[in-house]
Order: sequence, then structure tokens, then C-alpha cells
Amino acid sequence: MKGIRTHLSPPGLLFAILGLASLLAPFMTLAANRIVAGDGIVAWRISGHAITVPGVAAVIIGLAMGLAAGWARLRFLGAVLGLAGLLWLLSQSAPILLSQAGEYARVSPAAGFWCLFVIFMLLMADALAALKPGPLLRGVLLVAILFALALVLSSGLLSDLSVLQEFASRRVAFFTEFQRHLGLAFGSLAAAALIGFPLGILCHHRAALKGVTLPVLSFLQTIPSLAMFGLMIPILGLVGNIVPGAQEIGIAGIGFAPAFLALVLYSLLPVVGNTVAGLASTPPAALEAARGMGMTRRQRLLRVELPLGLPIILTGLRIVLVQNIGLAVIAGLIGGGGFGTFVFQGLNQTATDLILLGALPTVVLALTAAIVMDILVELTRHHTEETA
Repeated sequence: MKGIRTHLSPPGLLFAILGLASLLAPFMTLAANRIVAGDGIVAWRISGHAITVPGVAAVIIGLAMGLAAGWARLRFLGAVLGLAGLLWLLSQSAPILLSQAGEYARVSPAAGFWCLFVIFMLLMADALAALKPGPLLRGVLLVAILFALALVLSSGLLSDLSVLQEFASRRVAFFTEFQRHLGLAFGSLAAAALIGFPLGILCHHRAALKGVTLPVLSFLQTIPSLAMFGLMIPILGLVGNIVPGAQEIGIAGIGFAPAFLALVLYSLLPVVGNTVAGLASTPPAALEAARGMGMTRRQRLLRVELPLGLPIILTGLRIVLVQNIGLAVIAGLIGGGGFGTFVFQGLNQTATDLILLGALPTVVLALTAAIVMDILVELTRHHTEETA
């Protein structure tokens, strides 16, 4: 019995128990229209045996494959098999459920599906952590996963799901808000970098400035996000009213400008703080060697301190980017656009799938940005270790 336990993966065992419990929860929801809650249906009752048996079997086998300790590749394949089973159940059952309902009926994934989806994604992440792929291989896996996701969505397999029907009716608006969301997240990151990098360098060289700047930026970080967005409304509203031409370039109490400014203010602490920490992490021996070679302060900064501190500086940018992708959702509340537009429209209409239309792309974008930035940080760290 002890030998059996040692060959079981503790996370895999937990995932298996939670996954089997999730199979008892409603897997899909059939509603009379897009607003009402609808009725939940468990996985083995959503369709006939020809559809449910292969899908449920793939899920159970995938959970079982995740139990093997020391077999990271097998656990990874188990996660892939389980996700394929979920895709099979969704794609095959949705049209059958709709054919038995009214004209305005909607079908959506329910709690059981989302729990199983999260479990298999965690199982995949746990397997990858054990495999310890290098940064380039992680990049290839990320591209493969995004390509597979795009292929599934463009194939029409899931077009009967309510969230994709919401997308179909708002296709143009979706891509417009997608561009605005990117503009808010990446634009505020760029602005914070332009302000924060020089400020961080000055703080590194001047202790008095550092003692004033970092507490002020820390205070800004403590302001709740909704309050920060609200504070920008009267400030930029006043600027728009008293500064000639300000409203013509988009500076007003509501809209893109207050959301953008709030995100920039939230971004300054990670950028400035990590710049200071990165520059301070330079080994004293490296600085002494640079002085011995006759380098000026500027040369030491550009050739020694910045290259050696780059991994820590990039870590600050990673924090900012992931943070701002999430915070940009709140911009929809003050007319700033982005995926938050769909989230708050869905809340106002009690339309869950409209909320998901804004929330799911935000999650995918944040996870993708985090993985890409992690890869860049690791690549720069390896380069720094090789040149040190």
C-alpha cells in the first residue's frame, strides 16, 4: 500500500477527486433565452450514449493519467485528453440540446465544465512545471496552444454556445474594444516606462529623491482601482473645460483619457521600484572593475548596471502589463472602452454570457502576456549569468 502511495502524484490525486466531483455538477445549461438562468444538465445526460460515453470516458481517463508521479509527460497527455473530452461534449451536445428547445433558447457551459476545465489546465501546468521546459520550448507550446484555440473557435465547432452567439452579434464591436483594451494596457505600460525608467535611475543615484518618490508611489498603489478611476473624472473634466483644445484631443471627464491616466499612475511603482532594485543588484565587484577600467558613471550605467539589472527591470514590466490588462476592464465603467464594456453591459442586462465575452479574452490576454514576459525575463537572466 505504501508503494502505491509513493507512485501517486499528490496534485494529480487532488485533481482526480475534484474532477470526479465536478462530473456530478451541471455540465451545461439550457435556457429559454439569453437572460434567464436556465436548467443545469449533468454530463452523462446532455445527449445520447454515443456522445456522452466517449467524452466522459476521455475526462475520466485523463484524470487517471494525471495520477502517475514521475510521469510528467503522461500527466501532460492526460490533461490534453481531458480537454479534448470537454471539447467533444460541448461541440456535439450543444446543437442537440438547441434542436429540442425554442427559437430563442441558449446553451452554455455550466459549473461542472468550468471546474473540469480549470482542473485540466492546472494538471497541465503541474506537468509542465515537472518537465521544466526551457524558455524557447515554452514559447513554442504557447504558440501551439493559441493556434489550437484559434482553430477551434474559427472551425464553428462551438458556434452554438451562447457566448459565441453573443460574439457573432457583436463581431465588429468586439474587435474595436479589443484594440482599445490593448491601447489601454500597452499604452499605459509604454508611458509608465518612459516616465519610470529615468525616475528610477535618478532615485538610484539620489537617496533623498528615492525617499520621497517611492512612498508617494506606494500611496497611489493603495488607492482602490474604482476610486482611482473615479478621481480621474473630475480632474480631467476640469482640464478639458479650462484648457483650450483639450477636449478636441480626447481629454475629458469620461472616456479613454481618465482610464489611461489612472493605469499610468498604477504602473509607476513597479517600474520605478524594480528599476531601483535592478540597478542596486549590480555586484560591487563588477562596479569596481568598471571603475578600474576608467568607465564614467554613464558608461557604468549603460554597460554594467542596466544589463545586469535587466531581469529585475523586466519583472517590473511584467507586473505592470498583467496588472493593467486586468484593471483595463474597469475602464468600461467610465466609457474608456475595452473588454470591460461587455462586462458591464452584461451586468446591466443580467446576461452571463455577455459578461464572459469580456472576461474570457481578458484572462487569455493576461495569461499570454505573463508567459511571454516570463520567457523574456528568463532569457535575459540566462544571458546575464553567461556574461557575468
